[in-house]
Amino acid sequence: MSIDIDRARSETPRCASVLHFNNAGASLTPLAVSDAVLGFLTREAEVGGYEAELEREGDIANTYNALAKMLHCRREEIAYCESATRAWDMAFYGIPLKPGDRILTGMAEYGSNWIAMLQRARQTGAVIEVVPNDDCGQIATQALLGMLDERVKLIALTHVPSNGGLVNPAAAVGKIARDAGILYLLDACQSAGQMPLDVRELSCDFLSATGRKFLRGPRGTGFLYVRKEAMERLEPPFLDMHAAEWVSKNDYRLQPDARRFEAFEANIAAKIGLGAAVDYALSWGLDAIRERVQALAALVRLRLDAIPGVEVCDLGREKCGIVTFTVDGHDPWKLRESFAERRMNMWMSQPSGTRLDMEARHLTKLCRASVHYYNTEEEVERFCRALTEITRA
Repeated sequence: MSIDIDRARSETPRCASVLHFNNAGASLTPLAVSDAVLGFLTREAEVGGYEAELEREGDIANTYNALAKMLHCRREEIAYCESATRAWDMAFYGIPLKPGDRILTGMAEYGSNWIAMLQRARQTGAVIEVVPNDDCGQIATQALLGMLDERVKLIALTHVPSNGGLVNPAAAVGKIARDAGILYLLDACQSAGQMPLDVRELSCDFLSATGRKFLRGPRGTGFLYVRKEAMERLEPPFLDMHAAEWVSKNDYRLQPDARRFEAFEANIAAKIGLGAAVDYALSWGLDAIRERVQALAALVRLRLDAIPGVEVCDLGREKCGIVTFTVDGHDPWKLRESFAERRMNMWMSQPSGTRLDMEARHLTKLCRASVHYYNTEEEVERFCRALTEITRA
C-alpha cells in the first residue's frame, strides 16, 4: 500500500503554509483529529463535561480499541495517560527494587527516563548499568546477554532515540528479556506512528508512547501497554478512585485491567482525539508509513551530505525519520530561527535529552529535521537549499 501524498496533504491544511520538519517534536494534526477534539469541546460547552462524556462513551472506548489494534494486544492491557513520561513512570515506579538490584539500559536512553532511574537508585539502593553499543551505534545484544544475572530486575530501552536517527533492535532485546524472565520496559515515544509496533514480536512487558509525535494526535496524550501476565508483578505507584475501588474502611481493590495505571481526571477531548489519530494512522498502514518516512529521511541525509560544512550524525543499521546534523560555525538554535523566518520548522537536540550518547560522541548541540509521510521530496530540496543560503549569508 502506497501513500496518497495529495490526499494526505489536503487532509493536513497547514501543509500549504509551513514546511514542517519537526514531527519528532509534534506533528501537524490531520483534520480527522482536530475535528474530533473541537467537536467534543463544542459539545462539552453546550451540555456540560460529564454529560458530553456520557454521550461519547463509544468514541472513548474506541481509543482503547484502536490502540490495542495498533499494538496487537488486548484492550484490557491499555492505559490512557496524559503523556508518554507519565505512562513510562507509572510502569517504572511500580517495579519493586531493593539494594543491589540492577537496571540495564542503553547509551541512548532518554533524559526523563534516566532521571527517574537515578531517583529510584538513590531511594532503593538499586544500580543502573549501561549496555554498550555495537559498531553500528545501537545497543549490543551480545553484550546485554553477557550482563545478565539474577540481580537484573529490569531492562529499559528507548526504541527510537530523540537524536541520532537510530532504531534500536527492540525485538531482539525483548527475546533476551523474555527468555531470562526479566521485565522489559520499552519507550516507544518516537516509534509509535512512525513504524509498526507489535508487542508480541517486541516481547515487551510494558510499552509507553505519546500521541503528539508521529501518531499526529493532540498534545497532552499518552498511553501505556502492560502485558497481562506482568500486571500482577507490580502495583501502580499512586492510585485514585478510578484506578482502584474503595471497598471498606481499610481496604481497596485494584482495577482488574490496565486502568489501574490511569487517573480519573483526563482531557476527554484529547483522549477522543488520540483515538482518531490512531485510526487515521491505521487507515494509511504503518508499513506504508515506515517505508515513506525512511525513504524521505534517506533523501534528507543524501542532500545534507552534499552541503559543505554539514555533517550528518545518525547511527544504527536501521534508520528512522529523525535526521540529525551539525553545521560548522552555526548554532542550531540560530539556524532554527533562520528557518522559522522562512516558514520552515526544524528543531535541535542537546545533551540534556540523551546525555550519554552525545557526550560519548563529543556532541554539544545537534540540528534535528524529522520528516513524516505527508512531507514531500520537493520540501526536502527546498529545506536543503534554504540551509545552503543561510550558511552562506
